[in-house]
Order: sequence, then structure tokens, then C-alpha cells
Amino acid sequence: MNDAQPATDPRVADLVQAGRVRVALYVPQYTKDPITGELGGWTIDLVSALGARLGVEGVPVEHPTPPDAMASLKAGVCDAAILGIEPSRAVDVDYTPAVVQADYTLLVPASSSIRSVAEADHPGIRIAAVRNHASTMTLARILKQATLLYADMPEPAFKLLRTEKANAFASLREILLRYSTQLPGSRVLDERYGFNTLGIAVPKGHAGRLAYLSEFVEEAKASGLMQRALDHAGWRGVRVAPSAKAN
Repeated sequence: MNDAQPATDPRVADLVQAGRVRVALYVPQYTKDPITGELGGWTIDLVSALGARLGVEGVPVEHPTPPDAMASLKAGVCDAAILGIEPSRAVDVDYTPAVVQADYTLLVPASSSIRSVAEADHPGIRIAAVRNHASTMTLARILKQATLLYADMPEPAFKLLRTEKANAFASLREILLRYSTQLPGSRVLDERYGFNTLGIAVPKGHAGRLAYLSEFVEEAKASGLMQRALDHAGWRGVRVAPSAKAN
């Protein structure tokens, strides 16, 4: 149980009155134990810390994809969401300062001669990617000649590579490192083609909530809470974002 006293800040009075803060997450931001159903990962630790700061229950809400998390937030099913900071999403949501930065790169099979993103950008090269993921949006802006093959989730995207329908799989480094263990001899490129800057998003029209969450994010980074959450999760290729005041 959370023994913290509820916050008296009027900016989050609605959340305190509700007794919970619901935060939309999407695969693969978290892990789920197949037996117990327990959720884990740095996002889970962050939601828990937010609940503790508010003095209410921090409730992570699972979604399969970023668009599902966005839809949940817009519909009012969730109070906030941890999302990649993408200009295309800013029409519907406002963001706190960045929480973390996560590298994007490619996974290629053992037989591949591809050693860099530039070597992957050639006619006839097919790159599997998750539809509407921030890593995919970034890569689409870079590629000139290669073709993107879309899947709705990481698992079917990886299957495109494993079944040789794709020559490479683009995603977060951490995700690709996990899948590389399922494809003997495969390689995760050292090079990154960008990084996912994630923040906490709120629907338009919630300026008070946004200001409160922005303060929470900066405190979580400055106090070491975010680094501890990343260390606990064991994520690789992910770093705590710089303080907004340093930018």
C-alpha cells in the first residue's frame, strides 16, 4: 500500500480525488510475467514513483501499440502516457521534458554483409519495422532507396526477418538485442540512426497537469530515480535524458 499523503496541488486535484493516475504504456516498454501477469520495466517503476509523489495509486495501462496508447489518452481512458516525442503527435498531446533517450539501430542475419545504415539503404533491401513506431517514423525520413515492410507489433516484424522476407529489422537497440538471441549469428549494428526521446504526454487542454508532470520528470532525473529504474530494468542503449534546464 502507498502510505504517502495525497498531494494538495490544485493542478492535480482531479487525479487525487480519483485516487489513481492511469498511465498508458505500450509494448515493448514493459515486460509481463507469463505466469503471474506481473508487469516490469523502467516504465513500471516510473508510474509507481508518480503515484507515490501524488499519494495515489500509480496504474500502468497496457496497450499493444503507440496508436492504441494515443487513442486511450485522447478518449480519457488514461490520464497520461509515456510516448515517443514525435512532432506528428503534438497536434493531440503536450509533452513533458524528455525522460529517456533510446537508440535506434538495425538487426541483420548472420549471412548479411550490411555493416551500417547507409549500406542498408539500397534498392532491393527490405527492412522490417513496426508501423507508427517512432523508430520507424525516423527511419522513413532517412531512407532513400530501401523499402520498409510494416508489421503492427515487434514479434511479427522480427518474423519477417527470420523468414527472410526482410533483410534487416529496425527498432530500439534493447529490443533488437533481445530478438538477436533467437536468430543464431545475427548482429545488432553498433551504429545508431537516431534515438527515441520519450516523455510523458497529456491531452491538450491540461496545462496544470502538464506542469506538475514536468516537475516530476525533472526531479526523477535529478534525484537518480530514472537511472535506478533503467539499471533495475537492465535496458541497454538507453540513457537518462539531459535536464531541460541544460538545453
